[in-house]
Amino acid sequence: MNILFTAAVAGLSAGGAYAILGVCAVFTFRLVAVVNFTGAAIGAAGTFAMVGLFGLGAPLHLAVIAGVAAGAFCGFLVGLIMTTWFANSNASSKAAVTAALLVGLIAIGLRATGGQHPHYFPELIPGSAFRLAGVEVTWAALTTLALAIVFTVMTESFLNRTRTGLQLRALSQRPMAAELIGVRVRLLALSVWAVTGGVTTLALMIIAPLRSPDFASLSLLVVPALAAALIGAFVSFRAALIGGMLIGILEGAVSAIDFVSQYRSTIPFVVILIVLLWSQRGARWDEAR
Repeated sequence: MNILFTAAVAGLSAGGAYAILGVCAVFTFRLVAVVNFTGAAIGAAGTFAMVGLFGLGAPLHLAVIAGVAAGAFCGFLVGLIMTTWFANSNASSKAAVTAALLVGLIAIGLRATGGQHPHYFPELIPGSAFRLAGVEVTWAALTTLALAIVFTVMTESFLNRTRTGLQLRALSQRPMAAELIGVRVRLLALSVWAVTGGVTTLALMIIAPLRSPDFASLSLLVVPALAAALIGAFVSFRAALIGGMLIGILEGAVSAIDFVSQYRSTIPFVVILIVLLWSQRGARWDEAR
């Protein structure tokens, strides 16, 4: 039991990153009505931009700023595609487009970064904060958790208490009506894509040293992100926050069980399956009756 608890604590860092990515997925869906499969790939692009600049000798803090800006710009470009050609498409079509863009981004990213050749990711926040259950809890883990909580609280407050937040909610619920009353619909939508791109990039920069160091692996972190968002039904920021943390903790705990440790990457898929089955329980119950 102690081993499981120790491993679960070790999963906090990943859980914080999953929480941020999940909250970003909910943010994108609620405001521009898109299930975004490209989120992690956009963050990976910004992260590798930071790695490239750092490798060329740029100071780490400048490389980080430039990487976050690159991630925001990449998010802006994806948003430009979605708002230009698919603004009036239904949710399924938009999701399919972002899935196709994910494949394209991974192909381009692998080509630009040397395939699966390993890269060195500098630790943005090095050092250990304290020990818990015999595990060193790093400052990076605490930072990802803090960022996830702060981003969730700020997002909820922004949407509920500001005029721009009200406009964004109008954009998501009645885009045509919002445009008719003078809301700058496209600009707001592009801003959403850019903000989520920058935030996702920062999260991946922190967690990247702990993951497989290639573009595809970072891009596929969209799976736990969507699993966390699904726990929140793509509506609740707080449920996505908790869901992302729990997925990270579960992955850590499973890694301590020898006969299933090699399958820990399937945890997000299992979570997605369970949530989907649970969401259909009412219909299945009615059929059974």
